[in-house]
Amino acid sequence: MGQRTLVPDAGEVVLEELAAQGCGQFIMRLRPAREESACPSCGRSSRRVHSWYQRRLSDLPWEGIPVRIELRVRRWFCDNDECEQQIFTERLAETAPWYARRTRRQSAALEQITLGLGGAAGSRLAVQLGILASDSTLLRQLRRRVVVNSAATPRVLGIDDWAWRKGHRYGTILCDLERGKVIDLLPERTAESAEQWLRGHPGTEIISRDRASLYAEAATRAAPQAVQVADRWHLLHNLSEALVDALRPHHRLLSEAARAVAKDADAKPVPEAVCEQPSPAVKMPTRARQVQQQNRERRLACYEAVMEQVRQGVSQQRAARQLGLDRKTVRDWIRAQGFPERKQVERSSALDPFHEYLEMRWQQGCHNGTQLWHELHTRGFAGRPGIVRAWIRKHFGSRRCRSRQPPSLAAPPRASPRQVAWWLLKQPEQARRYLDQLNQRSPQIAQCAALAREFFRIIRKRDAAAWPAWRNATAASPFINFTKHLCQDEAAFLAALENPWSNGSVEGHIHRLKLIKRSMYGRAKFDLLRIRVLNAA
Repeated sequence: MGQRTLVPDAGEVVLEELAAQGCGQFIMRLRPAREESACPSCGRSSRRVHSWYQRRLSDLPWEGIPVRIELRVRRWFCDNDECEQQIFTERLAETAPWYARRTRRQSAALEQITLGLGGAAGSRLAVQLGILASDSTLLRQLRRRVVVNSAATPRVLGIDDWAWRKGHRYGTILCDLERGKVIDLLPERTAESAEQWLRGHPGTEIISRDRASLYAEAATRAAPQAVQVADRWHLLHNLSEALVDALRPHHRLLSEAARAVAKDADAKPVPEAVCEQPSPAVKMPTRARQVQQQNRERRLACYEAVMEQVRQGVSQQRAARQLGLDRKTVRDWIRAQGFPERKQVERSSALDPFHEYLEMRWQQGCHNGTQLWHELHTRGFAGRPGIVRAWIRKHFGSRRCRSRQPPSLAAPPRASPRQVAWWLLKQPEQARRYLDQLNQRSPQIAQCAALAREFFRIIRKRDAAAWPAWRNATAASPFINFTKHLCQDEAAFLAALENPWSNGSVEGHIHRLKLIKRSMYGRAKFDLLRIRVLNAA
C-alpha cells in the first residue's frame, strides 16, 4: 500500500483551499500541478493556455462527512499544425477520468463494496459511510469494470458445473488448482463450450474433473496431451450409490434382519420393578444447568484450597491474597463450618394459582398441554399455550408408565438401504449385531460390503496395484455396471490414484459462487456474476 495523501494524487493536483460548509460538508479547491499538458490526439506537449473551467467531483468522505472537490482545469492550444484537434482539455488520469463525477479512489472504493456485497446491500453500506450511491449506480459502475483474464494458461485446471437453477440450468466453472483461484465462468454446461475454452487456452497439463462424460469428451478433443484426473470424492460417492442400488431389491431381507435383532433384544429378561413406580425421565442437563454445575465445582475447589491453607496455619488475609479472593469471603467460609451452597431462587409463575387444578386434571389422565391451556383460558389464564406445556414439563415430567411391549409383527423395525449401506461401510459398534444378522442371512450382501470397503481402501491408500484384482472380483457381483463404466474411464481413475489433485477447491469456489448469486437476488445476470466471482478475494 502506497503512502496516502489528502488530495487524490499529489503529483497531479495541488490543494489551494480547504473549507467546511455549514451543511456538514468539506470543500477542497484544487488546481493542476503541471505547467504543461500533452494533447490526447497527437501527444505533443503544449504550454499555451486557452481558458479555464471548473469540475466538481465527489471524493471519499472523512469520518462519514461528505467531501466535494472543486477542480480548476485548463483548456490548451495544440501547437501541432497537423493535429486535427486545435484545443483540448487537460487530462488528470490519476485523479479522475475526464468524464467522471467521482474521483478514481472513490470509484475504486465503491467497486470493492459492490464486489463484496452487491447492489442493494452495497448501497446501504455506502450511505452509512457517507457516499451517496444507489444500487443501480453501483451495478452500472461495476459493469464498466474490465475483467482481465490471466494470460497464462493454468498448468493444473479444475473444471466442474454449477447450478443456475438446480435440475434445470447449469454453467461451468474453471479454476487454477495451483493458485486456488477461479479463472473463468461459462454460462452453459456443454462439451462444445468447454472445448472452445480449452482450445483458446492451450498448454494445460492436468485436468481434474468429475465423472461427467461431457467434460471428458471436451478435454479429449481439445487437450489430448493433458492428463485427466477423476475426482476421488465422486468416485467414492458413485460406489456408495452403487451399493445402495445393490441393497434395494433386498427390502424384505433388511426388515427380517432388523426384526431378528429387535426380537433378541426383547427376549432378555426385564426387571419387574421397571414399571411398578413411575420414575422421571432421564434428561440431559441444560446449558444453564451445566454452567451452574461448573461454577459450583470451581467454588468447591477454591473452598477446599482455602481450608487447606487454614489447616496449615495461614492467616485469612494471606490466604485471600494467594488465592485471589476477598478477605470477607474467606472469613465467611471459615465461619460456615462447611461448604456454603448457593441459595436456590424460587421464581413465581403465572400458573401458580392454577397448580391444584393442573394436578387434579393430570391425575384424571389429561396430559395434553393444549387442552389444559383451553381449560385454563376459560378460568382467566391469559398466557400462551407454550407456558402451560413448559410448566407441565417442569413440574410433572413424564409420569405415564410405558410398559415394554414386544414389537408388533405387523410393523417390524425397518432399515433403509441407504442407512444399511452406511453401516456396511463404516461398521459402527451400535450396528454390529444387525450387520452380523444381515451377513448370515445373505452372503451376497456380505460380498458387496467387502468389495465396497476394499474400494474405499484403494482410494484412500492410493493402492493402484489392488485395482486389477478388485475389478476381476466384481465380475459376478452387483457392482458389474459400476466397474464397466469405471473401466471406460480407467486412465482418469488411475491418474486419481497417482496424482494429488482433486476438485475439492473447485467445490469450495462453487459454494462461494452460490452465496454471491443468491445475495444478488433477481439481478444476478451472468455478466455481473462473472465479474464478482472472478474479482472476489
